[in-house]
Amino acid sequence: MSVKRHDFLQHLANHHCYLHRHGGKHDIYQNSLSKKKTTVPRHPKLEKFLCDAICKQLNIPKM
Repeated sequence: MSVKRHDFLQHLANHHCYLHRHGGKHDIYQNSLSKKKTTVPRHPKLEKFLCDAICKQLNIPKM
């Protein structure tokens, strides 16, 4: 199952995560509360297991 990138970025924003900087092929997002950072690929659709892993790295609830 895949998730639209826009929907996933909205989930990140709802949990206090913001774009820290642009990378080469990924964007770096940071949780403003825990200061944890991780990368989010710039694909139109992201796999559910990848979204869950990103949420775990940022210490936010899964989608």
